[in-house]
Amino acid sequence: MSDYFAHQSACVDEGAQVGAGTRIWHYAHVLAGARIGRNCTIGQSCCVAGSAVLGDGVKVQNHVSIFDGTTIEDCVFLGPSCALTNIANPRAEIARRALYEKTLIRRGATVGANATIVCGHTIGRYAFIAAGAVVTTDVPDYAFMLGVPARQDGWVSRHGHRLRGQDNEGCYVCPESGLRYAERDGKLRCIDLDEQAPLPAELARAEKGYRFFRVNRSG
Repeated sequence: MSDYFAHQSACVDEGAQVGAGTRIWHYAHVLAGARIGRNCTIGQSCCVAGSAVLGDGVKVQNHVSIFDGTTIEDCVFLGPSCALTNIANPRAEIARRALYEKTLIRRGATVGANATIVCGHTIGRYAFIAAGAVVTTDVPDYAFMLGVPARQDGWVSRHGHRLRGQDNEGCYVCPESGLRYAERDGKLRCIDLDEQAPLPAELARAEKGYRFFRVNRSG
């Protein structure tokens, strides 16, 4: 308990594993068997099920339930009241506890507020799921997804900016970080940074808001 913080109203069951530096807030419940990495944030009224696995640096906003069968890699952001599932065709009369479907949310992805991730799919690295979207398919790395059902509407950078226009070398350039991205065979990759590496310290702290870059680019 000395390695992480849990609010007095939170419940962390014996047998749960919680990494150092993690913060668990009001009325959250972490069930026995759950594995939560280091430096995570579990928001108010969240629930983490017994077979759920969270990596390091995961930020879970208020009112999110992470069910059995869900694996979340490092540095994922789950927006307020987003919904994760583990049965595609639930019925109250039929027990399907042995048939939970797997959901994998890969490193650095963002799931917006009130979005729904239908189970059995993989959300790619650094993908961005817009608020209210309903994801019913696998999502590529760096894809920007919106709508019901969600469809891809371009690419986003590791800093979460829409990538538009290409330079003379055919690369997209993130307006905030300056990192370059190249599309090859329908897949996007950052060509300036190892995708598994943490961001350099000078790129990990924002100094200007999203609207600054949007206005600056459009102008």
